[in-house]
Parts: sequence; structure tokens; C-alpha cells
Amino acid sequence: MRVSQLEGARVALWGWGREGRAAWRALRTQLPALPLTLFCNEAEAAEAAALGDPLLATMTHADADSLSAFDVVVKSPGISPYRPEAQAAAARGTRFIGGTTLWFAAHPDARTACVTGTKGKSTTTSLLAHLLRAGGHRTALAGNIGLPLLEVAEDPAPEFWAIELSSYQTGDVATSGVRPEVAVVLNLFPEHLDWHGSEARYVEDKLRLVTDARPRTAVLNAADPRLAALDLPDSRVLWFNRADGWHLRGDALFRGDAFVFDTAAVPLPGRHNRGNLCAVMAAIEALGVDAAPLAPAALDFRPLPHRLQWLGERDGIAWVNDSISTTPHASLAALDCHRARRVAILLGGHDRGLDWADFASRLRDDTMPPSAIVTMGGNGPRIHALLQPLAAEGRFALEAAEDLADAVARARRLLDGDGVILLSPGAPSFGAYRDYTERGRHFAALAGFDPDAISSIPGLGVAP
Repeated sequence: MRVSQLEGARVALWGWGREGRAAWRALRTQLPALPLTLFCNEAEAAEAAALGDPLLATMTHADADSLSAFDVVVKSPGISPYRPEAQAAAARGTRFIGGTTLWFAAHPDARTACVTGTKGKSTTTSLLAHLLRAGGHRTALAGNIGLPLLEVAEDPAPEFWAIELSSYQTGDVATSGVRPEVAVVLNLFPEHLDWHGSEARYVEDKLRLVTDARPRTAVLNAADPRLAALDLPDSRVLWFNRADGWHLRGDALFRGDAFVFDTAAVPLPGRHNRGNLCAVMAAIEALGVDAAPLAPAALDFRPLPHRLQWLGERDGIAWVNDSISTTPHASLAALDCHRARRVAILLGGHDRGLDWADFASRLRDDTMPPSAIVTMGGNGPRIHALLQPLAAEGRFALEAAEDLADAVARARRLLDGDGVILLSPGAPSFGAYRDYTERGRHFAALAGFDPDAISSIPGLGVAP
């Protein structure tokens, strides 16, 4: 659905975060006379009123009756379409779309490479843009990584679009009716169950990027069993992490049997991140670009903030900010990166009901478990209770903290001037913080580092 198709329709916005504001600007720019209603909280309503838009009304409560008064509701990604009021309104004929739908519908011929996955999608998308630019290709980096598609200035237009998509947005691509040129799926683990309602629905929604959107080429991880089982008759499939495609042998990057590049010096923490370089190479190949000559440019890649980010050392303690970690699998991957030193990991946050049993099982079998674990946040008590038997066996020290500041103080004491304090909470930040960025910035400040200096994402927008 294009913005122009909304002329004369009853249209509302739901949510006033960055995506919501971007959708308002796009609608107002193209349809200046279209009345709009914004569903938001009271503080956001005051902010919207300050815009001086006489055709923008606000409502601070969204229920089935109020939502069903509209033909189309452009909702922000964080608002689940499975909420009862949304489901009831949809049953009455209201159509719910996102800004991603509007952008794709307006760009049917854009050369898009969309990236999704439970872990690693931001780094992978950013690395994809970095390598394409290194090859002289004007490339846009946008999407869930921190720049809504509707905000990107396109003059002159980029040759390629590297687009990160969360599971909240993949369905919007399918809804647009526009086929991406390339769609990359890195991996699938349980995540965002509160938004999707179940693990099965999360997987289904995530995979809509390759099942319903029908990309011309799907780039899939052969090492993920759910991806390996996919049948995509409408797409060409390129596999990575498979011997006949892009894969790693140790630190060596291969394309089939041909050695391409030694990744040991690439500034990507963790083998899983270097493995995602294989996905990037396959995506570049799918775009019709010779990928192999671009691989050495990965040496110049600047890692993204809040993703296994090395902040520095203070008084014998190394500080690592992995605030974006929102699943137990991500926390396990973070631990794998720091086995050479004593580690105190900070776990817990908003409780979305994810199962931590596999995390506990992995620690039970680990020959090099962390030195200490400090739990915190809404699901902290649940994680603490699950890990208590292992702590009682002497596997690691275990303490419960009231909040992040208390967790940092306890970790300092437990390490006593030697080791790594790793913030990899395995849970979202909702409640205590606005988002993972704010949580990571607070962690940096508690560690004695400048939050502003560690928070910028390089390369957003369009660049040569």
C-alpha cells in the first residue's frame, strides 16, 4: 500500500516513537490535507500538539471501538498486532500496516538486501553496507538498526539498500507486495514471545520475509535446522555455513573449496559474528557483485555499540557492554567470547517468559563456567532460582542485585580487581530503561566511561 492510496481513507497512527514520527512526516509530506489521528500516551500527545499540525488529533486510549473507526492504522513496530484490541478491530475490517510497508510499496524497484535473525542482524547488516561501500557502491544502511526507512534521504538514490528487519517488521515487507531482491535469515531462537504470543508464531512471523515476501534470492544458514528444512519454491536459495558455499574452516573464509581470506584479525567478537561474514559474502554475491575481493575490507569494520562492545579496562577489570543481548542464547555466545579470563556476567531484565533451562544445562556441562553471575531485573529471581543448585555445587558465585548499579558493585567485589564484567543480560530492558541503548549507556557510566563516546552507530543512512 502506497501513501498515495491512503487519500480519502480514515487513517490513524498508533505509537509515537521514531518510527511513528517518521510515518507522520511521510504521510503529511505526501498528503498534506489528510486528517490523522494519533494513538499515544499523554506525554506524547503534548509533544505531537507542539507540532502545530491542525489535522492531527490525538487519543490517549486505544481500544477495539476506537481503532475500528479507521480504515488503516499505521502502527509502530513495537505494538503487537496480536493484542486483543487490534485483533478485534482487524476482524471489523481495520487494516494494520507499518512504515516498512509504506516504504517498500513506494520502492518496488529498489535493490534491497534485507537481513533478519534472532542474533547478529545489526552487525551483519552494517557489515554488508560496509563491504558494498568499500567496493564503490553507494549504499543505504537503515531499518531496525536505528534509522527508519521512511527517514532516509535518497538524493541521489543509493545503488543498494542494506536493511535490518526485526520480527516485528518482516511481515510488513510481505504485506507491501514487493519482493526484496535478497533476504538473509541468520538464525532462529525463541525471542519476543510477549509480542508474538508463542514460539511457533515468532518463527512463522520471522520467516515471512522468505515465505510470504518471496525474495528473488534467499540467503539461509545451513547450520540452523529450521532454516535448513525450508522449501522456498519461489526463490533462488544460497546457503552459507555449508561446504559448497561461503563457510569458515577455523578462522579461514572459504567459498566452496577456494580459500578467500583469514578472518582472525577481523574486529568481530566471537566466532558466531565471524560466521555471519559468510552471510554477508553470500548476500553480496546474490546482488551480482564479486564478493571475494571485498572480504579484506572487513578488517576496517567498526563494531557496533552495545554488541559485545569492549569499553576498556579500569583497575584490572575489563568492561564489556552487550546490552543488546535479549535471549539466553545471546548470553551464552557472549560467555564463549571471554573464556580466557575470569568473568562476572550480569543477567536479567524484563521477563518475557523465555526458558532459561538450556542456559543452566550448558553451564552445568561447561568445563570453564563464569566465575560469577549476578542476577537482576524482573526475571532475575527466576534465573537465580534456576542457577542456585549449580552455585551450591561451587560452579560459580551467584548473587542477586536490586538493579544494574547494584549488580555492577557486586560484580566488582566478586572479581576483586581481576577479570571481565560482562553485561549480557539475555533479557530486554523494558521497565528499568527505555531501551537497550539507555541500559548500555548507564553501564558505561557505572564503569567510568563516557556514554556518548561509546554509543554512535557508524554509517547510518546513505554513503558512497
